[in-house]
This record gives sequence, C-alpha cells and structure tokens, in this order.
Amino acid sequence: MALNLAQRLIQSHLVDGDLTPGSEIALRIDQTLLQDVLGSLVMLELEAMGVERVKVGLAAQYVDHNLVQNDHLNADEHMFLRSACRRFGVWYSRPGNGISHPVHMQAFGKPGQTLVGSDSHTPAAGSLGMLAFGAGGVEVALAMAGEPLHLRMPRIWGVKLTGQLPDWVSAKDVILEMLRRHGVEGGFGRIIEYYGPGLDGLSAMDRHVIANMGAEMGATTSVFPSDEATRRYLASVGREADWVALGPDAGCSYDDREEIDLSALVPLIARPSSPGNVVPVTEVAGEEIYQAYIGSSANPGFRDFAVAAEIVKGSQVHDRVSFDINPSTRQVLETLIAKGHLSDLIHAGARVHQAGCNGCIGMGQAPASGRNSLRTVPRNFPGRSGTREDSVFLCSPETAAASALSGVITDPRTLGMPYPRVAAPEMVRTNTTMLVPPLPEAEARAARLEKTDNITTLPELGKLGDSIPVPVLLKTGDDVSTDDIMPAGARVMPYWSNIPRTSDFTFEPVDPTYPQRAKQGGPGRPGHAILGGLNYGQGSSRENAALAPRYLGLETVLAKSFARIHWQNLVNFGVLPLTFADPADYDALEVGDMVEIAEIAATLKRGTAVTARVRAREIALRHDLSARQIEVLLAGGVINWLRARLQAEPARTVA
Repeated sequence: MALNLAQRLIQSHLVDGDLTPGSEIALRIDQTLLQDVLGSLVMLELEAMGVERVKVGLAAQYVDHNLVQNDHLNADEHMFLRSACRRFGVWYSRPGNGISHPVHMQAFGKPGQTLVGSDSHTPAAGSLGMLAFGAGGVEVALAMAGEPLHLRMPRIWGVKLTGQLPDWVSAKDVILEMLRRHGVEGGFGRIIEYYGPGLDGLSAMDRHVIANMGAEMGATTSVFPSDEATRRYLASVGREADWVALGPDAGCSYDDREEIDLSALVPLIARPSSPGNVVPVTEVAGEEIYQAYIGSSANPGFRDFAVAAEIVKGSQVHDRVSFDINPSTRQVLETLIAKGHLSDLIHAGARVHQAGCNGCIGMGQAPASGRNSLRTVPRNFPGRSGTREDSVFLCSPETAAASALSGVITDPRTLGMPYPRVAAPEMVRTNTTMLVPPLPEAEARAARLEKTDNITTLPELGKLGDSIPVPVLLKTGDDVSTDDIMPAGARVMPYWSNIPRTSDFTFEPVDPTYPQRAKQGGPGRPGHAILGGLNYGQGSSRENAALAPRYLGLETVLAKSFARIHWQNLVNFGVLPLTFADPADYDALEVGDMVEIAEIAATLKRGTAVTARVRAREIALRHDLSARQIEVLLAGGVINWLRARLQAEPARTVA
C-alpha cells in the first residue's frame, strides 16, 4: 500500500493502533521540547511521578518566555529549571539563546523523528520532515518518562503547492491564505501535508513559518518532505550528516485534498482579533499604525529580518511607529550583525530586544491601547500582546516593514523599489555554549532541585466521583482561548508554575469574579461546571488553563466543541469534557443551573452517550474518550494514573 509521508512517519513509530482515522493510536517519541512557563510544571510532574531520569532519546528545555526580570521571580525560575535539567538529564538552553522552535530546529531537528513539545507551535519542526506535536506539559512529562504519546489518528490533508511566490509575497502569506480559506477550526482532526512542485521555491525556514501557524487552524500537526531544501538548511547549521531524504510514496492518496497556486497569492493580513480574520492588505491599506513588530516563532528565519532590513535601509521609520525587532535566536542575531543587517535596522529606528518570545506572549513590547500594531507573530487573540484593549494585525515581514516606513498599513508592492531578494547564508554563525548538555547519570542523581516559595509541589487531585451534582459557574462564548482562561503577560506568567497563585487569575479576561465564586462554592458539595461554545480552549497548549480551574473545583465542561490540546489537558487533570448532542441545549442552560450526572464510571464505559439532568429535564451529551482515557479520568488525572501503575509494578521498566 502506497503511504503518504504522514502515514509513513506514523507507521514507523506506531506502538499501538492502526491508521484508521479517528481511532486511538500510540506513538513512540524520539525527542521532547519544553519551554519555561510550562517546563517548571513538567519538572514538578516528573518529580510527582517518581521519575529518576528521562527515558527519551533527547529532551531539551528552553528559557524563552519568562525573560523580563522585573523582580526575582523569573530569575528564580531559571535557576530551578537549570537544576531540574541537571537532575533529570535534559539539555538546557540558557536565557537569551532564543525561541525554542527555531533553536531546536538548528540544534536537534532530524528528519524522520518524532517530537512532542509543551508548546502548541511545536509542529513547526514538521518543516524538516519531522512528525511534531504540541501537547500539554503532562503529556510531555509522560513522553520523557518513556511512555508513548496517545492521540486520535488524524485524517491526512494533502495540500499541493504549485507555481512560485510573486515578488513581495512570502511564506506568511501562504499560511494566511490557508486561514483565509478555512478559519481557525479548519484543521481540526487533520495533519496537513504539503507537497508538489511549489515546494522547490520554499526554503526550510519558509516551511517553518507555514508549519508553525498550522496550529492556528487547529491542525494536529503539519509536515513537509525532507528534500534538497532540508539538506541545504542542515548543512548551513553544520549538521548535514543528520539529513535523510523523506517523502510520500509514489501513487499515495490523501483523505482530503487542497491546491494552492503560489503565483496567484497577494500580500495578506489577519485583522484583529483572530488569526482567521484574513483579508488582502489592500482592503485595510491606509489605516494608521502605532507599532510594527518583526520576529517570533512564526517568522524566525534570517531572511525574515534581512528582508525587512533591506526595505528600511537608508530610511527612517515614521516617527509615530515603534519599530520592534525581536530576534528569534542568538545564531540569527549574530548572523544579522555579521552581515550588516542589524545596523541597517537600528539606523532606521528599530528597537532591538533580546532573543526570545517577548512581545508575542505579552512579555514586553506591549502596544499603545487601541492603536494598530502590525506583527509577524502567530496569534492576535485579545490582550495577548500585553495590552488588554489592543488591535493586533498579523502579517509578513514585508508588509510590517513597508508599513513602518509610511506609518499606515501599506501593501509592500506599492513601495516603488525592487523586491530585495535575500539569500540564506551558506553557514550561519553558531554559539553552542548557550546549550548546556545533560549531566552523566551518576552526577545527575546527586543534583537537587532548587525550589523557591513560588515553585512548589503540585496540588494533590482527588479521584472523580461516581456522580456529579454541581452548579454551572460560568458560561462562555465561542472560540474562548487558553489566553482567556489563563492570561499571559509579565504580570501573571512568573506565577504559572504556582497553581494556587495562578488560580487567582483564572478566566480574568472573561469573568474576573470566577476564582472567588469558585472558592466560595455553591449548593451541594464543592465543585462546579462550565459551559463552553465552539472550539473551547483554542490556542496555546498551556496546561495550567486546565489545572488551575480543576484546583478551584471544576469537575466537568459541557461545550459545543473542544480544541484538541485543551480537551486532552482536561482529561489529564481529571475534568470530564462533554459535548452537546444538540448544540441548541447550550442556549437553554444558564449560570446557576444544577447539572447532575449519575453513575459516571459505568456510563463512560458503556458507550459515548451521557445524560445530564438540568432543571428536571434530560440533556443529551457525548464523550469521545478511549478506554485508556476513561481510566485516567476516573483516577483523577494522569499523574495519579501513572503513579499507581509504577507503584503496582515496582520492577517495571518504562519503555
């Protein structure tokens, strides 16, 4: 049977299950990736599970989010993460080394391998022919403990690329075109596999841009073949020996198909406040801007900065515009310096920041309230920038740089200058000293975790009861993101590994009274339910968006539909996720209604149908849990589940 590339990668790592879409599969994981704001939780979870040393081929921890050191909290976290990497056998990427995804691509990415990361943009590694998944931190902890990754077998969506990108159109416009066509839910339950002759004009970093933002479509992951462009990239970072050619079998088929003629694309832009709100730049041209921001995991390549430098070279950006340059990695920053591009940016008025996520996650560079900010970041959810009343547009580096010069949103094709063609350097400057290798096992066992009052052990979670009689405490609308559930930004993120403290911020953008009302409890026993609309929990993989509400007593979420990673995070922390059989029932329920579900264990094991009683009427619900997930849920979460297994099998070797 001829297999497409995604199927080939899955088949080569399959531990359990088959390639039938919708069935549960288990995959062997070769590498794991952690970023700092969830990395601390993962390290605490490894401790809670009793793991002595990671059992995955390569594990790497990046400090790229919590970089603003207004006080001791972030610095304390960095020291804790360094100690945890020493203790558990993990690579440590020091603060200022750069964003996890491009650094991992430079240092560790290998075609044909699997990767799971505690960041929803981990699928960016699909640009190298890897099978890479974003997941909640506890799933990454399981992979680090040697457990396979469980997920539903996705449909494979083949996207054929033809033609070549016109001048002033780049990779960001390709993924914005996908979002324009399909919106933020279009990739749900699918792996997007790109193929076709149009690939010849896309570099490995161009592909990174596209694979990174597949997450904004809700896709399980995205994948590209490993070809000559992949070889050139690995050679440029001194790792050509890691290259292998990988592609789909001749004559393979796809569950779904799409075609994009690259030559027909135009500069695109996503208006506030959703990555799916995409229009041609010409439709909003002329609107005044305050900020133009270049960099992030979504546009991290050398050319993304260099093309902007060439556009503004010898000019000055508009005096109203904050022109923010956010270097993605130290390697890119050093190469920009060596090639003279950084001085061109600075001379034009750029404000240069340290290599990291920074403004993308609301860690500095927040825009003026209500003023338009053009950014090359992957997301523009309300308030994610650090300014609650923000107005963030997503665009290419070409559009951002052109607009910085004029002070208004500008189609870069109107600049009246030749399109600057920037070639990637054959060899980038490397500084591997910022990556600290794991200690030998004997030394690691003697290392101790450097905890502080803000980095504590995880709260114990009890088992799910056999009945749920709880009030509805909160009702949300559609497309509620994990940014809405657990806010980002410099004010909140330093506490993200402190669940009792972060619980005080839960749902703050939606209803700031939620934490206090949850702590007060309602009629009956403590605990509550939440009603969600479509795509509940979209966006970041942050698992504290599930764990903090669970700590406050959340027992079940009834929603029209769930985003994949958040749905899994709810299960992993013992919260029952249910969908309405009839979405109209969502409209009939209100805050304060009592939701009663009886004989939960027997009901879940009997089938997918679940019945809840609300105001003396029956509401039909359904679950999509596997037998393994039901076990996890009933145990009160995956930590309890794995700890019980390890205690029951003391001689078991996790593999």
